[in-house]
Amino acid sequence: MTGSGVAGGWAATVVWVGVVVVYAALSGVWTAHDPGWYSRLAKPSFQPPDLVFGIVWPLNFLALLGVGVWFTRSADATGVWPATLVLAASVVAALAWAWLFYVPHRIGAATVALAVAAVLTWVLVVLVARSLPWAGLVLAPYAVWLSVATALSVQYARLN
Repeated sequence: MTGSGVAGGWAATVVWVGVVVVYAALSGVWTAHDPGWYSRLAKPSFQPPDLVFGIVWPLNFLALLGVGVWFTRSADATGVWPATLVLAASVVAALAWAWLFYVPHRIGAATVALAVAAVLTWVLVVLVARSLPWAGLVLAPYAVWLSVATALSVQYARLN
């Protein structure tokens, strides 16, 4: 507990929100790098339609922001800084996936980065749920999404 009477204080809130804002801002930067390359790739049979990505990602970012603000400001939350650091590490890994996949086209290395992001996100879900079970449930669909994305990336590596 900090002197502010909340779990992480304003510093944790600012860091958490900043990490998510940077994630949202950078997540699409590299996807347009070489659209012709991506369109020529063999797609996994369970690849969702493009529309799904446009719906799911904003919801993921909203969940991360909402949970982050509530979690870091809640007097009932414990482990705010460890969870914030796990979030930051998972975001670095997810952004590494985007760069590795879309810029140098290193699909295998990208898959490893995304698997790391998915595992770290499940760790984040557990850390948050220990203090605020409902918040862990709100983050779980994002963790599932990254897990499915990892399975897709494995298939992209296998097919291409």
